Amino acid sequence: MNRWSTRGYVFDTGPTLLTMPHVLSRLFVALGERIEDHLQLEPLDPHAEYIYPDGCRIRVPARSEDWLAAVREIAPADAGGARRLHELGERIYRLSEGTFFLNHPLLPFGLPAAGSLRHFPLRHAWGNYAQTVARFVKDPRLRRIYNRYPTYVGSSPYRCPATLLVIPYIEHTFGAWRVKGGMYRIVEALLRLAKERGVEVMAGAAVAEIEGGGERVTGVRLDDGRRLACPVVVFNGDSASLEQMLDGKRRFKPESRSLSGVILLAGLRTALTDWSAHTVVFSADYEREFADLFDRSMLPEDPTVYVYAPRDETMAPPGGQSLFLMANAPGDGLLAWNEAAARVASQRMLERLRRSGLAVLADSLEIFDVWHPGRFEKRFLAPGGAIYGENSHGWRRAFLRPPNRVRGMRGLYCTGGSYHPGGGVPMVLISAEITVRLILRDWGGRA
Repeated sequence: MNRWSTRGYVFDTGPTLLTMPHVLSRLFVALGERIEDHLQLEPLDPHAEYIYPDGCRIRVPARSEDWLAAVREIAPADAGGARRLHELGERIYRLSEGTFFLNHPLLPFGLPAAGSLRHFPLRHAWGNYAQTVARFVKDPRLRRIYNRYPTYVGSSPYRCPATLLVIPYIEHTFGAWRVKGGMYRIVEALLRLAKERGVEVMAGAAVAEIEGGGERVTGVRLDDGRRLACPVVVFNGDSASLEQMLDGKRRFKPESRSLSGVILLAGLRTALTDWSAHTVVFSADYEREFADLFDRSMLPEDPTVYVYAPRDETMAPPGGQSLFLMANAPGDGLLAWNEAAARVASQRMLERLRRSGLAVLADSLEIFDVWHPGRFEKRFLAPGGAIYGENSHGWRRAFLRPPNRVRGMRGLYCTGGSYHPGGGVPMVLISAEITVRLILRDWGGRA
């Protein structure tokens, strides 16, 4: 979660929407606060608009029943299949609620709640995601919409398990929300509350090494040479960088890395009043796009472009519009990124907008900054620039993500999007909840 601003334009450079707001609310309740006293959350409806190469546009409404009604209008024969996908997602969510969201499978607190096991989906959930979608939905436009959801965790719909159908269920059940003033307001509110409670925050203090003696952590060493002694360390970086922090050696498997991205931070002098906050402009060949990203480790010639246009007067100068445009990029570190490569990627993104009838937008943008995998890698110590750590290809990577406690190193814990249970704001918060419970359990509340 981060923010960047220039000339009166303000940009969220991390996540651009919030789901499962009740999880964030739990954090404020744990601090004895009410979320509404600190943040203004506003529901999004529609969630997004999808623009296809032939000019077709589909808006996805917020409520599941409204979406299913829209499916009946778009492709009547798929109405029953879309409902069954929603029901499958619900069963996966109910199962996860009493198991996966409580702890890592290899770090049990005890047996899962018996009630949650009745939701165990014996069929369909363990197959391939895209194939499962195709089994229930035949309209290619609707398939594209469903196949986009695995990108929320940096993965290909053609390689991940169908259990990720929990993502569209969550979005339609709990809604998609924006934070007035931008997502970074969450960070500001929590920082303010932490300082009020005596927490010392050392911003800009980069950690060079996690130090240990024997089989326990003893503290951290900062880039400037200072050492902070402590019996408990919580690492919230990319899981592929943990060993580097422990012994200075960098190890990661390129094939395990999730997607990265090319991001254009741009502005318009005129607000886009008739646009959805979230718009997806599809490429001509979605399956080939993912083959380029994961099989050929190359930026697609024709990328799908995501456009975030917040309707928020605090994020642009009067009458203006801030815009966040993103295309997926390989996060495996096999493609060299520099300014020239970033320019090529930017041109391909703008060309996709033009091909989709959005030339006025593409040719009116004032691009202020470009982020690419090389910058992500350097700025966030994320090998390959992968945004989500490991991908979720195959059930092992999807469900056996790195655990929240490190074996063989007492006092070392991990949290964040590349650890259990995964990426996305609510999952990161659940990861923190699991980690806190582990620390309290291990240290008897004395940590």
